[in-house]
Formats: sequence, structure tokens, C-alpha cells
Amino acid sequence: MKIVIAPDSFKESLTASEVCDAIETGFATVFKEADIIKIPMADGGEGTAAALKETLSGQWQSIIAHDPLMRPIEASYVLLPNQTAIIEMASCAGLHLLTQSERDPSIATTYGVGEMLLDAIDKGAKHIILGIGGSATNDAGTGMLKALGYRFLDSQHHELAQGGKALAALAFIDSSGVSDKITDISITVACDVTNPLCGKLGASHVYAPQKGATLDDIVILDNALSHFANIASRQNFPDNRNEAGAGAAGGLGFALMTFLSATLTGGFQLVSEFSNLEQMVQQADLVITGEGKMDFQTSMGKVASGVLSIAKAVNVPVIAICGVVDDPHSHWKDDGFTIAIPSIQTLSSLDEALALAKQNVEKTAYNIAMAMQLGQQLNR
Repeated sequence: MKIVIAPDSFKESLTASEVCDAIETGFATVFKEADIIKIPMADGGEGTAAALKETLSGQWQSIIAHDPLMRPIEASYVLLPNQTAIIEMASCAGLHLLTQSERDPSIATTYGVGEMLLDAIDKGAKHIILGIGGSATNDAGTGMLKALGYRFLDSQHHELAQGGKALAALAFIDSSGVSDKITDISITVACDVTNPLCGKLGASHVYAPQKGATLDDIVILDNALSHFANIASRQNFPDNRNEAGAGAAGGLGFALMTFLSATLTGGFQLVSEFSNLEQMVQQADLVITGEGKMDFQTSMGKVASGVLSIAKAVNVPVIAICGVVDDPHSHWKDDGFTIAIPSIQTLSSLDEALALAKQNVEKTAYNIAMAMQLGQQLNR
């Protein structure tokens, strides 16, 4: 029997690789001769670099960059043998880096993202895979562009402060000092967000509130980002403000498309292609996936749903092992999962559940394998 194990990470408890190991241990105890292939997965957000590192034999690289408030911070990314770097912008510009009282998308910057890009290029990267989930910023990527050599000037030729709010005073974009290093690289952005840059569905209105923006901030930021797009267009940069994903990560998607000619693609699609998931599933007898919680969001581009779609296309059964399964007896079978099982089987506190996550996943996998073995015996 050939089994493909392709889960997402379990947030705050297990990496995707650790989930793979736990499921493998549980199944291998029962099916000792099974051919088990482990493919740690991610959806382009947190855990993407770690998942692809395991699959593609990458190495972690560290850099002292700047966080959203321009404080030095150690950030890491993965460099693959094929001159590809995998960077998660949240490692230097993530919301999790700020306390509740520090969150202010009016001044938060993506400067550190540009520093990480330059470091990866200096270390030989020719292609960048950039995950842009979890941002603290709403600066339309101008912080990143500053790190790359762009200057954003007001009418007095003074350089603007960091953050999206300052863009309201933008008069001119100076690209004369842009680093030559970025001209020979290609960038693929893992992004499932389809929002435009501005307007009621744009970065400021939809995402800035969760980053600390007040109602007044939202209006100011939206106007500032619209003004930035106007200035860029007047200077003959492509007008991508209404492109799907332009509003991702506080407008970082716009900057990546407009100034760096980046390509945006679905996060799960990108990771699955790099991992050769489809080819592996076609050869499998069983696929096991999972994530920390299966709920209404699972079908919205999450890993378990993506794995299921690939397996359904070739009629391979799929089992989902998750920390928590929302209403496990309702619609999951209708969606196509053979079964969706929560690994938390007893009452416990959140801290206990997180501490015992690997043990619970392993035990759940073992119980599933035992049930499968019994089914095989009964069918003889």
C-alpha cells in the first residue's frame, strides 16, 4: 500500500513536517510494509518556507532586518539548491511581531521585506517565492521599495516617512538609485487574496482594521494609497491598482506587480506544484491530509481542500486528521473526504491540547490504521 501524507501545519503546536512524522508513526506501527511518502504542505502563508525546505532540501538563512516599526530583528528565509529563495514577509513585517498597543498600519513599514530580498539575491537567488500573509502593514509596499533604492519625495523634495499615511504627501517617485541587483530576478508571490488596492474592497477598508486602524485611519490610508497609485501611473508605471491581489498585505501586492513585475499565484497551487503533489497522489492508494482546524474556511483555498481536489480527480480516497473538526458528521463526506477525524478526543484545556498535539495525532493515525486493518480482515 502506498500512502501520501500531505498535511498543513497545526497552528501554534506542530509544523507540517511534525504532523507528517506523527501520522507516519501511527500508520507504520500497523502497516509496517506500507510505502509512505511525506509531503509537508502549506497554503502560501505561515509555514510555507518550512514546508518547501523539507521537500526541496533547502537551507535556512538568517538576516538582521527591520521590523514594522524599523527596529532590528532576526528574520529567516529558505534558500534552495536551484537558486530559489522562499521568503515569508511576516518574518520581518508580520502582525505577530507587534504588541496590541504597537499596532498602527499608518506607520508600519515593509522595509524589512526589501532587505530580505536583497540578502537572498546577494546569496545567489535568481528566483524569489514570496509569501505575503500575516502582515502588519498598509504602506502599499513602499517600505520594501525604499530598501531596494526607490525614493518617495514630497513637493519640497524631502523623503517621506515610513508607512502608508505619509503617501498622502507624495509628489514624485525617484528610481535613479534602485539597485541593479533586482533587475535579473523573477518573483512569484503566493497569494490567495483577490482584493484591489483601493476602495471598499481594498487593502485599507478590508484588512487595516485588524491591524489596528481606526475608522479615520481607514479613510486616510485608502486616500493615500489611491494617491500613490495615481502618482505611479503618471510616471508611467503600470496601473495595477484594480488587479486581483493588489490589495494583499496592505498593498504589497500592488508594489510587487507594478515595480518588480511579480506574478501572483494561489498559495496552495504554488506549494503543491513545487512539491510534485499531484504526481505523488496519482500513484497513491490513500492520501492523508489535515490542518489545525477544519471549518467553513477549509474550502477557501486551505490545504486540506486543495489536497482533496487533487485526490478526487484521480479517485484516491482522502482521510483528514485535524486538531478540531467543526461538526465532523455533517458535510465533510459530502465534500469528498472519506472521513474527517479530530485528534483531540478528550476534554482538555487549550494549553494541554497544544502540548499533546503530536501524541494525539499519532494516536489518531494509529486508530485509523487499526480500523483499516480490521476492515481488510473482514473482507477476506
